[in-house]
Amino acid sequence: MSRDFVVLVDTNDNVIGSEEKLLAHQKGLLHRAFSIFIARQHQGETQVLLQQRAWSKYHCGGLWSNSCCSHPQPEEELKSSALARLNEELGFTLEDLTWVDSHTYRAELANELVEHELDHLFVAWAEPDVSQFNPSEVEATSWRSLAQIDEQLVSHPQQFTPWFAPTYEKVRASLN
Repeated sequence: MSRDFVVLVDTNDNVIGSEEKLLAHQKGLLHRAFSIFIARQHQGETQVLLQQRAWSKYHCGGLWSNSCCSHPQPEEELKSSALARLNEELGFTLEDLTWVDSHTYRAELANELVEHELDHLFVAWAEPDVSQFNPSEVEATSWRSLAQIDEQLVSHPQQFTPWFAPTYEKVRASLN
């Protein structure tokens, strides 16, 4: 599916229009987004599936982030968009996701783009096969424990996307 547009929203997540994705990021317009965290229990620890964004992405290439994130298209339902995007990026399907929270953030990126999103946060507990990820979207994947993520956010924050830390902070309690 082509994901060339974003849904513009007000601060209460009411739809006020749509815009071409790159233009919305150039202008810093508030738009709807979703972030997905896939978690599992492994050897007594909670782990989260992280993805390293493909180097060819138009922003934040090579940085680590949550399992999957994107923008629903105009007229597309949020959760079904998120489930479809998992397949597009990571090559697997899930039956459902659990909505955890939402928040608004604004981050100025290195290439004069601005992420200004009302981000809906989803969690799913699963152990998917991620060996078939889309290389135009994803460079690599890695399962990391909550303790590893906590430590890496302190010691190497520059290795993560600007939205990862605030989204992770919002969902972390639901991962314990």
